[in-house]
Amino acid sequence: MKLSILDQSPLFADADAKQALEASMDLAVLADQLGYERYWVAEHHDMQGLASPAPDILLGIIGSRTERIRIGSGAVLLPNYRPFNIAERYRMLAALYPNRVDLGIGRAPGGSAEASIALAGNFLEKVKAMPDYIDELLHFLQDDFSPEHLYSRVTAAPVPPVQPVPWLLGTSQRSAQLAVTKKLPYVFGHFMGADNGPEIMAGYLRHAESPSAIVAVSVLCAETEKEALELAEEAKRKREEQDPSPQADQEEQAQFADKQIIGDKALVQEKLTKLQEAYQCDEIMVLTMAPTYKAREYSYHQLAEIMNQTK
Repeated sequence: MKLSILDQSPLFADADAKQALEASMDLAVLADQLGYERYWVAEHHDMQGLASPAPDILLGIIGSRTERIRIGSGAVLLPNYRPFNIAERYRMLAALYPNRVDLGIGRAPGGSAEASIALAGNFLEKVKAMPDYIDELLHFLQDDFSPEHLYSRVTAAPVPPVQPVPWLLGTSQRSAQLAVTKKLPYVFGHFMGADNGPEIMAGYLRHAESPSAIVAVSVLCAETEKEALELAEEAKRKREEQDPSPQADQEEQAQFADKQIIGDKALVQEKLTKLQEAYQCDEIMVLTMAPTYKAREYSYHQLAEIMNQTK
């Protein structure tokens, strides 16, 4: 079983942004040492409790502190940007860290409507243009605009020896269909996605020309199930203290909690194996919400033992 890590750079307990970002860098180094496949950083804007609006900046530092693990975005929210700018940034990372860079892309706003307008103007119009944005980004990565195209003489420099690998992230049938159409590998966000995730993934795997898939799951693992449940409850309490949410957000958090895997190594391995069978993919990307950074590292240590047992 291949395991990877998705990091949102959360502000656990009373941490400030500097401590959260340093904890992300420390966790990436640990993941590299423990044998995880990838380390992806999420993008959020004006979100209380999350410290990373610019994954590429953090990845530039993480790449310098790690040796073999693949690093990437989970995801660049493409409607917020011009594709040329993203191609330049991730080609620069790929030039620095050859054959290690992934470019996960998504279309979610990553924040409030006001934050999206502040960042990118008319976000909804740009969401509608997402298929065209993907095409443009892929052309810049592949240097294959048609000769008559306005950008045919434009190069997203630097040109790395190995291009960053684009992935499409999503939580719906629409995103899976888009991945098929654009011939992209696909990541389904089980921890926040539709309940019919395995069905959505099956459609992708059935219709994709060269399917490659990952499922992203929320997991908290400890030596005993009792300890894991206590850590999860403590994490929930601290989040509520930090950010008292309106009813709509509470319902969303409850749905997230229902899909979270919490337990000891045996229980977590059993549930991950069942998920892997349901989704028919050989890689699982894990997001861990814990009460402290030490508890988060502890959980990933436990998961690494499962990973090594199932290789």
